[in-house]
Amino acid sequence: MGKVLITGTAGFIGHHLSLLLNSLGYKVVGLDEINDYYDINLKYERLKIQGVTILEIEYGKIVRGNIDFIQLKLEDDEAMMSLFANEKFDYVINLAAQAGVRHSIKNPKAYINSNLIGFANILEACRHYPVKHLVYASSSSVYGLNENLPFKTDSCTDHPMALYGATKKANEVMAHSYSHLYNLPTTGLRFFTVYGPMGRPDMALFLFADAIIKNEKIKVFGQGKMVRDFTYVGDIVKSISKLMPKPPKRDDTVDHKNLTTNMSSAPYSIYNIGNNSPVGLMDYIGALEVALKKEAVKEYLPVQPGDVMATYADVEDLSSYTGFKPETTIQQGIDAFIDWYKIYYNIE
Repeated sequence: MGKVLITGTAGFIGHHLSLLLNSLGYKVVGLDEINDYYDINLKYERLKIQGVTILEIEYGKIVRGNIDFIQLKLEDDEAMMSLFANEKFDYVINLAAQAGVRHSIKNPKAYINSNLIGFANILEACRHYPVKHLVYASSSSVYGLNENLPFKTDSCTDHPMALYGATKKANEVMAHSYSHLYNLPTTGLRFFTVYGPMGRPDMALFLFADAIIKNEKIKVFGQGKMVRDFTYVGDIVKSISKLMPKPPKRDDTVDHKNLTTNMSSAPYSIYNIGNNSPVGLMDYIGALEVALKKEAVKEYLPVQPGDVMATYADVEDLSSYTGFKPETTIQQGIDAFIDWYKIYYNIE
């Protein structure tokens, strides 16, 4: 099936994708910096599930196994080039990034290093050691101040509200330049509010569940009026598995006088990956209360800086190209999260 480099395999989406592609017969090589942005033990737990021997992890050295793993920073350009030269990847899926909208306001340098310099190194490595397809994580955050719902891939993305969204927008245009100059097939994926088992502890679902179980107040921002296109992680990784073996092709018939953000003569594409079914924040909390069989004590607060009031993904492009669209309901996804959460934290 080919060899795939997945960056960010100690992370939430990367973990689930590594397991899926491995089960489909691909040879997976995982890469992660393993920083301490959140609980490092959860990152090690994900790697252990992938079969990585934690005690063998040493910076810059590949730990061989059913799924190989290397601890490496994307900003380490020499080590990245060496990895590509030695491993000869067929596909690259870049999920490694400094995440979090609000954290980007407080710590912008981390986003510059990982999301911009690190991604530039990925592009350079794919240029010098060509791959069949580079797939990379963008974000719904690129839509920023745009309030024209649902968001389509040709919608305006010129007004991000925080540096995180700006770096993801930059990734898209950086990728396009490499697709144009070096005929490198690239696909950017705009993820919409991903949730599910083994998720990030800094995300709302994790914080809500923890507070409800401890009989503490949950912070409901935007006075509970926010709407999100919550997308289950299983649907995210299935979408990636469908797109990866179908790289975009050069199309010299494209009219350069009428270009949009998702259109190019280069082998370049952009897709939304969302549930295509936005849910109110209060309904999301309600589904969590059903799963926990317990009502939350709520504290209503104003919207946080950098946050938008609503997201809604148009996924017709994804569906027509792959034959798949996300379909997991909120209750199904939250039930799966709580089942995992109770086991992981040994909660009755």
